Amino acid sequence: MINKDRLVNNLIEMIKIDSPSYEEKNYREYLIKYFQDRGFEVYADNAGEKFGGNCGNLLVYIKGNNSNEEAICLAAHMDTVSPGKGIEPIIENEIMKSKGNTILAGDDKAGIASILEAIEHIREEKLPHRDIYLLFTVCEEVGMLGAKNFDVSKLPCKNVVIIDAAGPAGIIAYAAPAKDDVKVTFIGKTAHAGIEPEKGINAIYMAAEAISNMTLGRLDEETTANIGRIEGGSQTNIVTDKVTFTAEVRSHSIEKLDMQVKKMKNACEATAKKFGGTVQIKVSRDYPTLKLDKNSFIFNLCKESFEKENINPSALIIGGGSDANIIAGKGYDCAIISVGMDKVHTVEETLNIDDMHITTRVLAHMISL
Repeated sequence: MINKDRLVNNLIEMIKIDSPSYEEKNYREYLIKYFQDRGFEVYADNAGEKFGGNCGNLLVYIKGNNSNEEAICLAAHMDTVSPGKGIEPIIENEIMKSKGNTILAGDDKAGIASILEAIEHIREEKLPHRDIYLLFTVCEEVGMLGAKNFDVSKLPCKNVVIIDAAGPAGIIAYAAPAKDDVKVTFIGKTAHAGIEPEKGINAIYMAAEAISNMTLGRLDEETTANIGRIEGGSQTNIVTDKVTFTAEVRSHSIEKLDMQVKKMKNACEATAKKFGGTVQIKVSRDYPTLKLDKNSFIFNLCKESFEKENINPSALIIGGGSDANIIAGKGYDCAIISVGMDKVHTVEETLNIDDMHITTRVLAHMISL
């Protein structure tokens, strides 16, 4: 039997350990001790040194009883968004939430709590199980930095289940878009706006016209584009000579993503030429697509494990990025499953304890033989 009280109590204990992005060290030390006390093989990397974090990722190996069975990795991230310090969780009618002045941190400590309880279950019941790897990453919430800097040679199995989806138990997210970050800087020429504005080249005008010539928002069922921030200028009596805006493009189709970025670049370059200014454009691929074959071993293992709990799972295509995109881009088969979270990244975040309990049982089905 999965111990529901222990599941909840462990989660509350972990929630009370602050672990905002870049500051996960205390929480990682808690997990290291937890697994070492149980005699598991633990590997902690120094990924955080590459991006200013105070620690790196954590990988745990639990040897199985049958080497002929495919190994799987259960994964979740250790960091939380803000405001995420001094969290006080409360429970009302099987719903966990914070007191209202912070997030709850069910994203993603509920995922980690479910993993820990599933492992405890197979240990206590002495159940035969496959080789199990557990991966806990840092700085997922600020660009998946831990996953991006994880040495994949340490993880030999190619089947990964990430417990990090919002919604009721039963969701299997198997596809997510790639994302490009776009930074555009228009450079014009200053002049006195009241005496001789015609001698200036206004960068604000250029940015405004370029943006007005772009198609943004929902472009089709696979693609979105958005301008997120614009900054520049100073006094109203000065023709502004420099404006920068940042944008993103997401798509499940790399061809469509590249085409949209190209159109945005063309709009900027044409505008700069028209006004006699210049433009600098920087494009970077933040993460690749996630596309899991629904005939794959790990998708079907997720599906069959939910069905053992009499749940008909929902296979979803999602619009956000996560560690799954990064890990899949390194050659792994990745599925993301839900754990009962709702309104994540807000002070109204909640966690349905019954859903978390179901997900924990599902994980136990996945790892046992």
